[in-house]
Amino acid sequence: MEELATEKEAEESHRQDSVSLLTFILLLTLTILTIWLFKHRRVRFLHETGLAMIYGLIVGVILRYGTPSTSGHDKPFSCSQEDRPFTTLLVNVSGKFFEYTLKGEISPGKIHNVEQNDMLRKVTFDPEVFFNILLPPIIFHAGYSLKKRHFFRNLGSILAYAFLGTAVSCFIIGNLMYGVVKLMKLVGQLSDKFYYTDCLLFGAIISATDPVTVLAIFNELHADVDLYALLFGESVLNDAVAIVLSSSIVAYQPTGENTHAFDAAAFFKSVGVFLGIFSGSFMMGAVTGVVTALVTKFTKLHCFPLLETALFFLMSWSTFLLAEACGFTGVVAVLFCGITQAHYTYNNLSVESRSRTKQLFEVLHFLAENFIFSYMGLALFTFQKHIFSPIFIIGAFVAIFLGRAAHIYPLSFLLNLGRRHKISWSFQHMMMFSGLRGAMAFALAIRDTATYSHQMMFSTTLLIVFFTVWIVGGGTTPMLSWLNIRVGVDPDQDPPPTNDSFQVLQGDGQDSARRNRTKQESAWLFRLWYSFDHNYLKPILTHSGPPLTTTLPSWCGLVARCLTSPQVYDNQEQLREEDSDFILNDGDLTVTYGDTTITANGSSGPHTATTNLDNRRTKSSSEEALERDLGAADHEVTSRGTRLVFPLEYNA
Repeated sequence: MEELATEKEAEESHRQDSVSLLTFILLLTLTILTIWLFKHRRVRFLHETGLAMIYGLIVGVILRYGTPSTSGHDKPFSCSQEDRPFTTLLVNVSGKFFEYTLKGEISPGKIHNVEQNDMLRKVTFDPEVFFNILLPPIIFHAGYSLKKRHFFRNLGSILAYAFLGTAVSCFIIGNLMYGVVKLMKLVGQLSDKFYYTDCLLFGAIISATDPVTVLAIFNELHADVDLYALLFGESVLNDAVAIVLSSSIVAYQPTGENTHAFDAAAFFKSVGVFLGIFSGSFMMGAVTGVVTALVTKFTKLHCFPLLETALFFLMSWSTFLLAEACGFTGVVAVLFCGITQAHYTYNNLSVESRSRTKQLFEVLHFLAENFIFSYMGLALFTFQKHIFSPIFIIGAFVAIFLGRAAHIYPLSFLLNLGRRHKISWSFQHMMMFSGLRGAMAFALAIRDTATYSHQMMFSTTLLIVFFTVWIVGGGTTPMLSWLNIRVGVDPDQDPPPTNDSFQVLQGDGQDSARRNRTKQESAWLFRLWYSFDHNYLKPILTHSGPPLTTTLPSWCGLVARCLTSPQVYDNQEQLREEDSDFILNDGDLTVTYGDTTITANGSSGPHTATTNLDNRRTKSSSEEALERDLGAADHEVTSRGTRLVFPLEYNA
């Protein structure tokens, strides 16, 4: 009879597992159908992630209040001889041993209110599921789909916003929330310990921005590409910085009796932890990408696209787990692995594998992101340890607003001192408005909910995500209109010059102007790195770039011939990155006005036309290489003659 009862319990548990997974699949299915309806009707006031949260809320209410309790056998036992909890407990019941695992601490006041609904327990996932299964495809897709042209053109600003801005936001929010905690203690609203380090941890968690709603609307409306690049680049690197910051704050352990007081040695140790974890994770992600590139180059996996795609997928995902296993941060590792894979490995893949990998990670990113947002709605009612404090919640909203303002406006002012194209006030206001919180903040908050302070932080984070996705995300389109930000912009087309008294009418003039503008505005850091990458790394890791026999010293001839792919010699038109965008270093745009030739660097002189034997414009070798490598010459015109230039007529 006991064995039969055990089998029935196992069967019932299996059925509940199936129902819980089916619930999330139905949520995603309903979300997809509603997204189609919204796109068909051109509805933009609510993004797909907001829809997923609403459906999650509805299902959470049904599970919470519409399903009966299924068990009531829990009985507390006392183990007064032990001074710490055990992760695994073996209990002897009538000579039979049963294994129990630790679920978490329960406060004495809630010992008789432990949730007895098995279904609610089933739909409450282990936080490690988010980190090890759902986050990797989201972060990898961000790096793998990165559009390089506008990213590298704004690289310096993006790094400043992501690193310095996130740190500023973290410490401002943390210090303001510490004042809020002191106020709560003063008015008697704080029932347990809440340390300064907890406030800083909350600042790091909530500084992780996720403007997925805003970026989706930007992409749909074709908003200004530089604004899109600034927001997207900041959000990609910001997540990595936030998670490493949170790890550094957790590692802050002062010596002495008061373990939460300021200690200079512990502070600098935390800074060292931050730098060590970030650099180590970066190196691990880059090395994994390089290894994958070498494997795909020196084997004939391209003859078997299925195997090639499977290896690419496994190597990319294993980067996250390898970094976590080594004590680094998987988010940083998988992000830079994605960037490295897109820059090197992508060139070695077969045509089928290129398409498959792009689509595979795009689908995984879509499903994982919407799953997380659905679970957020569900967790509002299924999570059993919520602590909602009105003072803490209001203080958090105020602190986030002030932290975002201190993040955007002062940094933009400093960056504009050195930028050729200034970050306008309308861009700054939009970036201030677009500081949504999302999947990363939720995943960081739910990872540790063992203490009173962490439970309050998680509940507050959940409400902040709801508010920013629904209210801020829904107000994106009106805000774009109110700030007069350009929409309907071709992402591969730059705005025309504003102070011209002439007009270029020949077909290749706009392409030349775009390439010239991009190369001049590319971040100097990238321009310094490019020549080394093009001359050495690309030929070693891919089938593109110049042969190493022409770039390495003559005494390295044997190594150069071994590492250079035969395709480099066979293909005069080198392989291009189909998803790369135009980054150039050399060349000038020459425009004729009357009898005068004006170049992009400001020089002028009598009009002369320079052509070679096949009627092509003469270029430097580096410009040709850059165009081949980064796709700048996708639409080259084979016959280029003298530009036809007409002055614009001014109406009196």
